[in-house]
Order: sequence, then C-alpha cells, then structure tokens
Amino acid sequence: MENYFEAGLDELRQKLLTMASHAETAVNQALHALLQRDHDLALQVKENDRVLDRFEVEIDEMVVQLLTKAPLATNLRLVTVAMKISQNLERIGDEATKIAKRARDLSQEPPVKLNLDLPRLARMALDMLKAALDAFVNHDSAAARALVPRDKQVDALNKEIHQALAQYMVENPDTISRCLHLMVVSKSLERIADHAKNMAEDVVYLYEAQDIRHPGAKAAEKPAAG
Repeated sequence: MENYFEAGLDELRQKLLTMASHAETAVNQALHALLQRDHDLALQVKENDRVLDRFEVEIDEMVVQLLTKAPLATNLRLVTVAMKISQNLERIGDEATKIAKRARDLSQEPPVKLNLDLPRLARMALDMLKAALDAFVNHDSAAARALVPRDKQVDALNKEIHQALAQYMVENPDTISRCLHLMVVSKSLERIADHAKNMAEDVVYLYEAQDIRHPGAKAAEKPAAG
C-alpha cells in the first residue's frame, strides 16, 4: 500500500510540474502576442487554456484518491498543497487568456505611443512563478519565504504603469480604449505574481507546517496583557 501511495505522489508531482510548464508557456505566448501584435498567437493562447483546465480536473481526481490513502500528516499536506498549487496554476492560465484577448484586440488598432515597462513586469511575475515551483521541487521553504516580499515590487510597478496610462488617457482621449486594454494586461501580470506568492506560502506550509498567509492572525488571538 505504501509503495502504491508513493508512486501516486510521484505521478502527482510530475503532473503538477507539467501543468506549471504549460502555464508558464501560456503567459510567455500571451506576452509575445501582445508585444509582437500577433493576432493568431493570441487566439492560440485562448484555445490552449482548455489544457490547463483539464490538468486541474485530473489533479483534483488524483488528490481525492490519494487523500483516502495518506499514511502520514506530511503526506496529507503534500496532497492538499498540490491541489492548491494546481488551482493557482489554472488561474494563471486564465490571466494569460485575458492578456491574449487584449493582445488580439490591440493588434487590430494602432499602437499606443507610450513606453511601458510591461516586459519587466512580466519577467518579475514569471520569475516569481519559477522560484515558487523551484522551492516546491527542492523542498526549500527558506526560498519560498524569501519570495513572498517580492510581490510588493510587482504591485508598485503595476501601480506606476496604471498611473502612466491614466495620464496618457487624459492627454490623448482617443486612446482610452487601448489604454484600458493595457491596464487589464498590467493587472493580469500583477495577479500572476499574486498566484506565485500564494504558491510560495503553500510551500512554506508544506515543509514547515506553518501558515504564513496572515502573520498577525495568531497575535490577534492572544489575550491582552494585564
């Protein structure tokens, strides 16, 4: 029974990593479609989103089967964390689809003449995603903890991009529709980073059995002094 369970865990890990590779590819393709104004690639990203949806369903089914056979608490954590990572990867795929949809629409219109740092925002988000997955694979909770604060840098850059676009719309009202598309793209990249942060927090929980999502929660539960 134990050997069967370990084999199931290995299969679950591999499927999760394959799903992660698809999610990363989807984001890269969506960004390429946006920057290169590639209408056909944008459509392809939307079609490929079904693959991630299917992965999530398959992983959920594997998790249900493994939960009934988990012999140790650490095994239970691994199985439940795998399901949560799968959900975050599926949502990253959804954000890639949003970016692709905006890329498709923008490819039909003249480009906005504004130098935005969307490629850097994308690199930051994708680097966080890769770091979260590496921490999961390498059992590295310290790396996962170190990743979490990087989300604030992504938030700050997203805010800068939104402010630049808002100012540009005021000065060029004819670009409002296009600028709104770019705002959605920036927000989607920020959300991808959020999902990577969620995954890092799950990795800490997996390997340290500590929930770091709400650091003030335990302190708030303590009775007041005196």
